[in-house]
Amino acid sequence: MLKNLSFIILLIPSVLLASINVKSTPVPGGIAVIEFETNHSNPKGFYGDIAIYLQKTQNNKWQALVGIPILASPGVKHITIKDFSTRKIEFEVVEYKYEEQHITLKGKKKKYVNPNLKHMDRIKSERPILSNARKTYTEDALAKGKFIRPVDGITTSEFGLKRFYNGQPRRAHTGLDFAGSIGTEIKAPAQGRVILTGNYFFNGNAVFIDHGKGLISVYIHMNKINVSNNQLVNKGDIIGTIGKTGRSTGPHLHWGVYLNQTAVNPRILLGDNNEI
Repeated sequence: MLKNLSFIILLIPSVLLASINVKSTPVPGGIAVIEFETNHSNPKGFYGDIAIYLQKTQNNKWQALVGIPILASPGVKHITIKDFSTRKIEFEVVEYKYEEQHITLKGKKKKYVNPNLKHMDRIKSERPILSNARKTYTEDALAKGKFIRPVDGITTSEFGLKRFYNGQPRRAHTGLDFAGSIGTEIKAPAQGRVILTGNYFFNGNAVFIDHGKGLISVYIHMNKINVSNNQLVNKGDIIGTIGKTGRSTGPHLHWGVYLNQTAVNPRILLGDNNEI
């Protein structure tokens, strides 16, 4: 077979009977679903040098699920597939504009806008811990089918919002915020294994769940944590309760999803309600 063969393929509209059912949303912060063929029993895929989620479909074809960075520029990108050869498959990222959100923090919460030196030392010590959790890649695909909402509250902050705290620009919002009172139960949206729990400066009480193949979900600002590291959780299991710990203006759940180390819109995993 020819090596380094590049070609444009169509992005399929949906996944049927594969492990993860998502609609292809090839925008910054979205997930590109790319179909390809191979006779190899265990192909590998990469976006840059980062391993990506591959799954086999019922029609004996394969799909790559690629998390697209929220700061990605529109245009043609490519993944690399390694089976009996090494080849490139191109796909196109389409422009998408996110809105702005302005948040005011007062009193003791102002420390989350301009942390002092002591806080900065803590933040720096926590960064590699959180980063390593987001970089987790395990071969087994634990999640199946559609995800469910972790809580039933209304959405108070959408993914991708360009955020300003006390007028100062910060990173875009990397998840969905759901309203809820302190103590409201949080459900695991899919099967997975807990890989990190703890209290962190910005995140407050947090839980990270590995769903396999580079798909990680994150729950922050929690009040209570009901799970422990390395615990297997099933879809619908209670993992903790809503709180207002960390950089939070009030009780709510921040739900984040990472795919190939990239924050993506969790709505894409929610089946019929997966439009950005």
